[in-house]
Amino acid sequence: MYVASKFPKNSSRSAWVEMLAPRNPTLSLQGDVRADVAIIGAGFAGLSAARRLSQLDPTLRVAVLEAGVVGEGATGRNSGFIIDLPHEVSSEDFGDSSTERARRDITLYRTAIGLATDMAQEFGWGREILDPCGRYSVAISQKGDAHISSYAQQLQGLGESFETLDAKGIYEVTGSRLYTSGLFMPGTVMVQPAAYIRAVADSLRAPATLFENSPVQSFEKQSGHWLLKTASGSVTAKRIILANNGHAQSFGLFPGQMLHVFTYASMSEPFDHRRLSGKRDWAATPALPMGTTVRRVSSAQGDRVLIRSRYSYHAGLEINEGHVRSAGRVHDHKFADRFPELVGLKMQYRWGGPMALTWNSVPIFGEIEPGLFAACACNGLGASKSTAAGIAAAEAALGMKSQLVQILSGYDAPKSLPPQPFLSLGAKADLKLREWRAGRE
Repeated sequence: MYVASKFPKNSSRSAWVEMLAPRNPTLSLQGDVRADVAIIGAGFAGLSAARRLSQLDPTLRVAVLEAGVVGEGATGRNSGFIIDLPHEVSSEDFGDSSTERARRDITLYRTAIGLATDMAQEFGWGREILDPCGRYSVAISQKGDAHISSYAQQLQGLGESFETLDAKGIYEVTGSRLYTSGLFMPGTVMVQPAAYIRAVADSLRAPATLFENSPVQSFEKQSGHWLLKTASGSVTAKRIILANNGHAQSFGLFPGQMLHVFTYASMSEPFDHRRLSGKRDWAATPALPMGTTVRRVSSAQGDRVLIRSRYSYHAGLEINEGHVRSAGRVHDHKFADRFPELVGLKMQYRWGGPMALTWNSVPIFGEIEPGLFAACACNGLGASKSTAAGIAAAEAALGMKSQLVQILSGYDAPKSLPPQPFLSLGAKADLKLREWRAGRE
């Protein structure tokens, strides 16, 4: 029997959720139900798995169990990049030895984008939910410029489309004179993550059913089936897909294999778009890993700017308001550096969100025992990697040997992490070193 030792807990409210009308959640699980597949977690992985299962067999009974309200967990704390190219702008990540992995990653990411864009077309979602606007990578130093130049060369070698921008060109996009160069990649899709995942959830049709506010307390194998129990009901299912990322460890699974890291974001109050030149909707990742992600979002109420940076390690899967405030002070400096024209503009929302990493940056995927499938350890890039893992987990659960299943099954096994307290000491020191290397980027 796998018994949950803790449940997801959020210490702050994401701007993406706060900017939407309150959600009327689906009913929690009451009583006993039967399903062909039970999915634990209704984020990118879980709901993508549910969507794919219904595509493959519309008669499948699928029960999705979400501990809280859809959009209020890790997915709604994402920055909304469904990227199509590997994220870190570094020549090290695109050397000849890693070309094959880059192509595998691109296949994963573009499959995720395909699912999202197909749904947007089918259900008529507007750009306020999903915007195929591409993304920029931006630099503010000679080191950052060198990484962008190297990355552009590697993209050229891969046959990928891109556009390089000098300081003037990236200023015309962002309105910031701090940036010294940029690179535009057209394939990224941007989403309002809370609105997107709500829309995916609301698109489910019977016999697929979503149960919110239904944390799974335990699950066990009984007479060839799995029995999942919540506070007020149970699900008997032939198969389970674990789509709860780091919280899979709350059931005692994958001990010593996942590193729990939080990243932080702040969103400004709305402002008159005329205060800042450039485009009104754009998104940029930093030239150096662990740098600062920036996104500008327009609306009828005014434009907003999102700043995301800072990382911290928390073995207990929880942060507090002090961690959020500490990161917020860094965000304020990053914001002031980039947009002096917006002096006096305050941040309205601040929050943190979890990531589950493995030491060797590989996913935890596949059938871990008969009828129990995992789509965990996104290693960052949750919108892309978790979506792809959810799709593949659905295919694997139905016995398919798809390209996606083969790719995700082909990674090395996660390396075991060092024991405590060495793990905490090492993880915190490594994060500090990486942020120091990123500098002002």
